[in-house]
Amino acid sequence: MNRSNSRSGGANLPALRHHNASLVLDLLRVAGERGISRSALAERTGLTPQAVSKITARLRTEGLAAEAGRLASTGGKPRTVLRLVPDAGHAVGLHLDRDELTAVLADLAGTTVATRTFPLDLGAPAADVLAMAAHAVRTVRAQDPRAPRTPARRLLGVGAALPGPLDHRDGVLHRVTGFPQWDGYPLRDALAAQTGLPVVVDKDTNAAALGLALREPHGTDFAYLHLGTGLGAGLVLGGTLHRGARTAAGEFGHQTLQLDGPPCDCGGRGCIEALCLAAAARGDVAEAARILGAGAANLVGLLDIDRVVLGGRTVAAAEDAYVSGVRAVIEERARREGADAPAPVTVAGGDRPVAEGAAQLVLAPLFGRAGEAGGERD
Repeated sequence: MNRSNSRSGGANLPALRHHNASLVLDLLRVAGERGISRSALAERTGLTPQAVSKITARLRTEGLAAEAGRLASTGGKPRTVLRLVPDAGHAVGLHLDRDELTAVLADLAGTTVATRTFPLDLGAPAADVLAMAAHAVRTVRAQDPRAPRTPARRLLGVGAALPGPLDHRDGVLHRVTGFPQWDGYPLRDALAAQTGLPVVVDKDTNAAALGLALREPHGTDFAYLHLGTGLGAGLVLGGTLHRGARTAAGEFGHQTLQLDGPPCDCGGRGCIEALCLAAAARGDVAEAARILGAGAANLVGLLDIDRVVLGGRTVAAAEDAYVSGVRAVIEERARREGADAPAPVTVAGGDRPVAEGAAQLVLAPLFGRAGEAGGERD
């Protein structure tokens, strides 16, 4: 199904009832606690008032929507305002890094209601890693402070994000840099069997970029660059997460900057990841930021993106230095090329966006954002 125009309006056809409900749910999500009226929903979706009334009645019956008050009358009957019920569903997001596992529990609004971090050895046997991931899911579920008051809440699934490359569609890992033993491992199906829940698997950078994209106006272009135990990118183009034909886009860390440079764990030489991590390891943050900036400037020049967002624990340890260093290289490139407004550089808060974005891998399709989540199939 082609969703290229799916955000521009609804369709009054019975076959697209789920699509229309998703449009309405997404507007309720964006409206937050203040809510939104049925007339505004009809205007923004392009659906008829009758269709909106049927959809909102069904959402209320299912516990996904509730009244949020009434708007003051302007001469007619006061209009009821509706809001999303965040507690109606939850998702777990897992960030499986090379040495650490972060788990979050997020409600329908994307708010994190519980989080835990565990040590992890991604090089351990698959059964051990899988057992730790399943333990993290159980632990973070039990930490939900609202669970006693919402015993019927639904856990919709688990999103698992980890270093790539991998096949997002089938949930199969490829040769994770530094851990070739994972090549061909069906993580999605194995974790689903362990937890008894639906599972979505994606690269850490894609998950973080998805979570950030859902907070942005639709149509935004940006690159999320994650520098932690490795280096990768998540690309959002036209408001949609870009994975490429083989879901392998964003292997940013393995572009070659120095043909005869030091060897990289990927098997190449002079990769930006190897150069950047080596500089960071010896405490030369300025050099690490300059190298990261060179790669970022290449990306900006290639894709003409609006913004560069930096994340990851290595960046978080020296945010100002990385932002200023990357910005300086991008601005210098822009001056040489005569660009009027170089792409701004911002930060996204360490590793947390990855786990939160992993939860959005499960939640986003509920709001008609399956294109962004990459989970839609014909």
